[in-house]
Amino acid sequence: MDMELKEKFIRQWKKYFNNAELPIIFYYTDEKGHAELEASGSLSRCVINTLSKVRKGTSLCFNSNSIGCPGGKKYLGFSDKIMPNFEFFLSCGIQGELKGERYKRSPEIVKELCQNIPSFSAPSRFIVFKRWDRIEESDEPDVVIFYAGPDVLSGLFTLTGFDVSEEDGVGSPFGSGCATIVQYPYLEIDSDQPKGIIGMFDVSARPFVGKNELTLAIPMKKFMTMVENMEESFLITESWEKVKKRIDISGSQD
Repeated sequence: MDMELKEKFIRQWKKYFNNAELPIIFYYTDEKGHAELEASGSLSRCVINTLSKVRKGTSLCFNSNSIGCPGGKKYLGFSDKIMPNFEFFLSCGIQGELKGERYKRSPEIVKELCQNIPSFSAPSRFIVFKRWDRIEESDEPDVVIFYAGPDVLSGLFTLTGFDVSEEDGVGSPFGSGCATIVQYPYLEIDSDQPKGIIGMFDVSARPFVGKNELTLAIPMKKFMTMVENMEESFLITESWEKVKKRIDISGSQD
């Protein structure tokens, strides 16, 4: 990681986003020692809950054995399996056997959805999460993840589309909380015009983030251009200055 880029972003983030919460990053690696490895089966609950530690400054590393949640294991790329009767779990359930989440109207809709979801396999044994200010020179981020309220999110959304002509420089696919911050943005890495992914609409994950927060996950290649564009974008205008004054410097986790 370029330490000059790391410090440049921190300076500009403080300047234009009123010292709002720094993003976290993740990357895949086969090397041990980049962060504390979570013990086998230690993530019995939602991965999003565990990432609250990273937001507070604790760097963490997961492998296939670390993650107890079947969905988390799948959407971080460590398994291609889904739970039995998943089409009923995500929809109406099975009376007397399985409680349904009712995120989709019918099992048939879920089956069709699953056919269209892209496949994803972790390219390495470990996935490492760190807060931006904890990045070291040996780290090579794949994706940058912001947790943000509406004002910060509006700035990031606009900056993402600053240098592209397409109207959909940011996407928001249906998926679990961990899918929208790991799987979908990671799949954008090799795109000619990688998109940012807005997420954390997953009702099951909502209790583990602030009530006024969503996420925007950005492939590193795209993020680097955003940092370079900050000084010539709308961020230097009076319009943004009015918004910036409203950003709570104590953080967005309300």
